[in-house]
Amino acid sequence: MAYQDGQNQKSRGLPGFLPGYPDPDQSHPTVPSNSRKQVSLQSLPPPGNLPPGLEYLSQLDLIIIHQQVELLEMILGTETSNKYEIKNCLGQRVYFAVEESICFNRNFCSPLRSCTLRVTDNTGREVITVHRPLRCTSCWCPCYLQELEIQAPPGTIVGYVVQKWDPFLPKFTIQNENKEDILKIVGPYATCGCFGDVDFEVKTINEKITIGKISKYWSGFVNDVFTNADNFGIHVPADLDVKIKAAMIGACFLFELTVQWRRQNISN
Repeated sequence: MAYQDGQNQKSRGLPGFLPGYPDPDQSHPTVPSNSRKQVSLQSLPPPGNLPPGLEYLSQLDLIIIHQQVELLEMILGTETSNKYEIKNCLGQRVYFAVEESICFNRNFCSPLRSCTLRVTDNTGREVITVHRPLRCTSCWCPCYLQELEIQAPPGTIVGYVVQKWDPFLPKFTIQNENKEDILKIVGPYATCGCFGDVDFEVKTINEKITIGKISKYWSGFVNDVFTNADNFGIHVPADLDVKIKAAMIGACFLFELTVQWRRQNISN
């Protein structure tokens, strides 16, 4: 499925909607300028059979993940705990994510480190927990590759993101709670993101059909040089299972670490 590059360049706030879907300007109502920047989830009707706290994801076909810039990281050059805002297409914050890791691991094992990311809604309730064990990041090593475990709610496994060995392309598989393959994520050969966005295509298992993409947005020259902050966008059909959407959010956290590592290697 081909994406319209012209539409991607037209608006960085709403890039790359899937073909066949309504125009973003028509499908989303106009929000007053004095509207709240956070989305209240309490007013949403509770759908059945959805993990608690993920009800709002069932309405989204674009999820934006914005990593917050840490002042201490900019000044001292040390690696701090990552923090992320997860937003809808209107820029309203839906969730907030915080990394839990050891300072030694962040600064000496940065791209390899084990960590836990806790995703909370705007009421402070933890709705997603992402566990990342210590893993290898080399594409030349066919074993001990990247893996994430996604829980929603905490304590209930809903999926995994598993790296598949490939000497040239970054490839990942999204699995369900039984470790059955559901979708594949295929990235480009060059992931440095210099002066442009980097797209990871979300494909069916046979890789013949593209159903969406995960984009790492280029954040500008100054931000790329002086910070490690990244911004991602998840473009998927709105009716996709919320458990898979939660797994894709976890995949973005993984990409943030691996793409950052490749960028640092290039700059060195």
